[in-house]
Amino acid sequence: MQGSKGGWQLFTERNPPTFFVAVLTDINSERHYCACFTFWEAVESAQVLRAEEEEEPSSPVQPAQLFAPKSLVLVSRLDHAEVFRNSLGLIYTIYVDGLSVSLENVIGNLLTCTIPITGGAQRTISLGAGDRQVIQTPINDSLPVSSCSVALLFRQLGITNVLYLFCAALTEHKILFLSSSYQRLTDACRALLALMFPLKYSFTYVPILPAQLLEVLSTPTPFIIGVHSIFQSETQELLDVVIADLDGGTVNVPECVHISLLPEPLLQQTREALSMVLDPELEVADLAFPPSTISASSLKMQDKEIRAVFLRLFAQLLQGYRWCLHIIRIHPEPVIRFHKAAFLGQRGLTEDDFLTKVLEGMAFAGFVTERGAPYRSIDLFDELVAYEVKRMRAEEGNKQKILRHIKELAEKLYKNENPYPAVTMHKVQKPTEGCHLRLHQKPFPRLDEGTVQWIIDQATAKLQTAPPAVKAEKKCMVPSGPPIAAIMERNGNALANSARRLEVVRNCISYVFENKMLEAKKLFPAVLRAMKGRAARHCLTQELNLHVQQNRAVLDHQQFDFIIRMMNCCLQDCTAMDEHGIAAALLPLVTAFCRKLSPGITQFAYSCVQEHVVWTNIQFWEAMFYCDVQNHIRALYLDNNEENHTDEVRSTSRACMS
Repeated sequence: MQGSKGGWQLFTERNPPTFFVAVLTDINSERHYCACFTFWEAVESAQVLRAEEEEEPSSPVQPAQLFAPKSLVLVSRLDHAEVFRNSLGLIYTIYVDGLSVSLENVIGNLLTCTIPITGGAQRTISLGAGDRQVIQTPINDSLPVSSCSVALLFRQLGITNVLYLFCAALTEHKILFLSSSYQRLTDACRALLALMFPLKYSFTYVPILPAQLLEVLSTPTPFIIGVHSIFQSETQELLDVVIADLDGGTVNVPECVHISLLPEPLLQQTREALSMVLDPELEVADLAFPPSTISASSLKMQDKEIRAVFLRLFAQLLQGYRWCLHIIRIHPEPVIRFHKAAFLGQRGLTEDDFLTKVLEGMAFAGFVTERGAPYRSIDLFDELVAYEVKRMRAEEGNKQKILRHIKELAEKLYKNENPYPAVTMHKVQKPTEGCHLRLHQKPFPRLDEGTVQWIIDQATAKLQTAPPAVKAEKKCMVPSGPPIAAIMERNGNALANSARRLEVVRNCISYVFENKMLEAKKLFPAVLRAMKGRAARHCLTQELNLHVQQNRAVLDHQQFDFIIRMMNCCLQDCTAMDEHGIAAALLPLVTAFCRKLSPGITQFAYSCVQEHVVWTNIQFWEAMFYCDVQNHIRALYLDNNEENHTDEVRSTSRACMS
């Protein structure tokens, strides 16, 4: 028990019972939920005297009555906080009110009750004390269960502070929560993890850190940790930790810590959406005759509306991610690889610090591993990123439509957590009010372990004959959603080149291959200027492909020089990260175009374009190798018509990438 000074201690008066849930993570990264119900018992005078004699043997003063904390702890792999509170509270009620119910029987029933498997199932249990509790599982266990924790976190810290914490968690900073309430620490940590969905936090996660382990805060790795505010002074020396004070409503970011924020316009859109949910009266505050019906949703529904805002945010951030997944089948087990540079390049966000860090992080690596498979069960995020992105783009700027979509998603999130909201009525006897203040209260009795074990053995024997519970998984092909090309124009890149510029590129290349060098020379400066745009660079690769026959194109010296200059112009903006940009489209061409220098000596284009930084990136060559293997594997399974269609799709995809 962690008291006000960080350990077990005696008190001069009885305190009311307390309850909180801590979270422990084992060596296999599995979480165990530890429900702690603490009450206070009077300590016998002899015990106090013996303790004082050990410290001051000659003390002549008789001690006043003191009280010691005692905890009932329930450890479970499943997270059912309300059932934990009710069950431990019932055990305490039986003890403190002297009910004629066997504690061994209640505890035996608690340890052997069967929990329904996930999928929206529910089960009514009784611990044998006239109680009735409903255990309800979410419909889809991939969606976090947050209850009211997310809404409470925003009430405690506000929109701007929570967004700072959200970005800090995604970019792998150290985050420390402070509060005088253990339960608030647990709820805040749970809320931050719920906001990160569909990404999962994979670093140190300790919602309640014991006082003896405060040195963990000096670890070099990222973490999300909660510490009781009594130890706030011991956290002042932490120079690289973002500290959130839940009681004071502040977030302190040290000077040496730089938190990369969401890219615009997503950051401003997220702020506005959160404001609409948390403060709906703001929209009508300046009206001369504001409507009288404006009010925020209930706390539980507001919690889901906030989560819906972040679900929409992730759908916009990760839209088109499946078009950048590559399944590598040359290993015994297929490996799923994400082409980060292709994704950033297509989105026009290669310079964005936030998204680059997110894609390089452990959480996104886990996301690719878990969600990259083409055939699996899908959830709300999969449907949103595949089918709703066009709707979100169309509704940009229309606050009423955005709010309507948020409420639709919130209803689905609420339904997932509460499949049968009208049935979840608990009937659990509570202790008499003020019972903890009784003067003559017997100590908590010692339990008969043999009786409890006998009840467990009886229940285990029954379970062995019962059919095993099997979760029915509905798997399907995961929808890819629209390609990233559909959103490029948001960044102004898709329309960077007019049709006229593309026509100039085509005409110049035609003149080169028709040996009309004078006309080509006139257009050449305009072509080089056009190469600054994505569409013109892609146009160049397409036109050059048309002039390659049987993997070879022999040019005369002047033609060769023109082609090399255009290729170099295309490649000059490629960075070392460009795994699937213009370099990928030009790779087969630089080994095709050549010229004869002398009898028996041929010079290929690659010898003149090899100075660019992209060719030094090992990831580029790895990606090209896997892509080539993938294409050959596909050719084994597709007939000619399908292969032609695949070539068209690949060509379109490469257009996006370049």
